[in-house]
Amino acid sequence: MPDTSRYSAHIGYLFNELPLESRIEAARAAGFAAVEHPAPYSVPAKTMAALLRDAGLPYVQFGLRSGNAARGEKGIAIFPDRRDEFRANLAEGLDYAEAIGVRMLHAMAGVLPEAERKPEHRACYLENLRLAAGEAEKRGIRIIVEAMSPAAVPDYFLPTAASAREAIAEAGHPNLGLLLDVFHTVAAGDDPITAIHASREMIAHVHIADHPGRHEPGSGTIDYDAVRSALAEIGYTGFIGCEYVPAGATADGLGWMPQRP
Repeated sequence: MPDTSRYSAHIGYLFNELPLESRIEAARAAGFAAVEHPAPYSVPAKTMAALLRDAGLPYVQFGLRSGNAARGEKGIAIFPDRRDEFRANLAEGLDYAEAIGVRMLHAMAGVLPEAERKPEHRACYLENLRLAAGEAEKRGIRIIVEAMSPAAVPDYFLPTAASAREAIAEAGHPNLGLLLDVFHTVAAGDDPITAIHASREMIAHVHIADHPGRHEPGSGTIDYDAVRSALAEIGYTGFIGCEYVPAGATADGLGWMPQRP
């Protein structure tokens, strides 16, 4: 089996033919060294901690509650009238993260058409980022920010890696980091190698999937040898999260994994 010591299975996408509780062991059996999922809350923290302990895997990152998915919500941090909801979600997320040993939490910004955006939306977002970063820092947890491409998530507040970097810089808190998603970067029309080097001081976590299709690396146009080389050049030593849609059964599509980058 290829060396997967730096790969984290995003079990929102991988092994999703199984119940969430069973995906952790499936990831371990496939050779992954970690897992992640944006919304683990359906599994009690004590149960999740036991599943991780039994599998011997860390849980890399998850997200604060992001609103009503049925209404297309992808975060609430930009909305001034939902400040209290954001704070409640932050407290819950930090407690859950601490209970299962997670050291990164994703605070999604939100979806809002450009024509409806006002200065107070950005001001609220930056305020919430600073609050979250400060509270998380007290517990040894880092808040991460991710861009989502217009093609994949229309009207997401941060459409490019550059816009995510700008928000982090403007918020100005040292406990903020960037989740650089290679698929979203390419889907937004940007070069992933350039983005990696431009983000070198901010990258806290990386997601991969090929483009187009969002399937396994090697199924599309992205040069993942170049991506791995660029990550090595900037000294990135964190996990690489595999957030792709398997073209078939997850286990059947793992032949793309190289030796340790």
